Amino acid sequence: MFEEKDLVDKIMELSDAVLIVQQAQERLKTEQVRRQEFYQQMTEDDKAEFVNGAILYHSPVAKAHNDSTGLLYILLHTYVNSHDLGFVGVEKILIQLSRNDYEPDLCFFGKEKAAAFTEQQLLFPVPDFIAEVLSKSSTKTIEHDTVTKYKDYERHGVDEYWIIDPYDKTVSQYILKDSKYDLCLKAGEGIIQAAAIPGFSIPIAAIFEKQENLAALKDMLL
Repeated sequence: MFEEKDLVDKIMELSDAVLIVQQAQERLKTEQVRRQEFYQQMTEDDKAEFVNGAILYHSPVAKAHNDSTGLLYILLHTYVNSHDLGFVGVEKILIQLSRNDYEPDLCFFGKEKAAAFTEQQLLFPVPDFIAEVLSKSSTKTIEHDTVTKYKDYERHGVDEYWIIDPYDKTVSQYILKDSKYDLCLKAGEGIIQAAAIPGFSIPIAAIFEKQENLAALKDMLL
C-alpha cells in the first residue's frame, strides 16, 4: 500500500498528471452531491456510513458485539462524566471526516471539543479516541475497521484507536505518534491504560466479562 507521498510522486511521473487530477476533482464534486443527499435522507433509525462515495448500511450485530460495546461504554461514560472530561458517544454518533462519515461503536471528545456541541447536533468532528468492535460474521466489516477506518482515523489525527475482538477477547491499542499509529498493546488480559483519556485505566477482562466489569466500576466509583 502506497503512502500519500508515494501516490503523489507516482502521479507526478505521468505526462497526463493534470488530466488525472482534474478527473479526480470532478468525481469528488459529484461525490459531495451524493454526500449531501446522504445527510438529507438518513434518519435516526439508520445505522449508516458514507465511505468513498458509497452509503454503507450496517446489519444487526451479534450479542458478543453488543455486550463488549455496552460494557466498555459503562466504564468509559462513568469515568468521563465523573471527572468532567468531555463527551462519550456510542454507536449512533456520526463523525465527519474530510471525505467520509463514520458511526464508530464508541468515541470520546475532550472537554474543549465537547463544549461546542449543541443538543441538536447531528454531525461531529474528529474524536480524540475511537473504539471499534469487530463483527466475526463479516469479513468485509472486519476489513472496514482494520484497514479503511484505520487509515482514515490515522490520517485525520484520531489520537487513539482501539480495535476490540469480542470473540478472541483481545484489544489492540493504537496510539498516534508522528502522524502514524503505533501498536502499543495487543492483549486479552492485564490492564489497558488510555493515552487520550487522562487517567482512564481498566482491566481488559472488564470489556468482556460482566463480573469483571462490575468490579472495575465499583473501583472507579470509590
